[in-house]
Amino acid sequence: MTDAYLEGDPDGLSPLLVEIRDAVARELHAQFALRADRLELADLPEVAYQVTLRVDGVLSRRRPATGTSSVTGSPYDRRADRAGGPARSTILKGVR
Repeated sequence: MTDAYLEGDPDGLSPLLVEIRDAVARELHAQFALRADRLELADLPEVAYQVTLRVDGVLSRRRPATGTSSVTGSPYDRRADRAGGPARSTILKGVR
């Protein structure tokens, strides 16, 4: 990993950490907006789950391709793909 200061990032973060920070900030912003700028203690597990999905998305985009699988998206999608079941996007198709 390179020294982020040498890369010109004033926060001292590597490019990967900058992407993770930005993904977490976007998800927290979205969660606050959905919940009228108020998080209850009972909301924290769902918020943590959504943040985890955002971070997983960042890491999934950065992983080098191995094998023939091009599965991306949420952990649910990958589990369904490995099990031979429908992906979440297929299950939720047309549900809004």
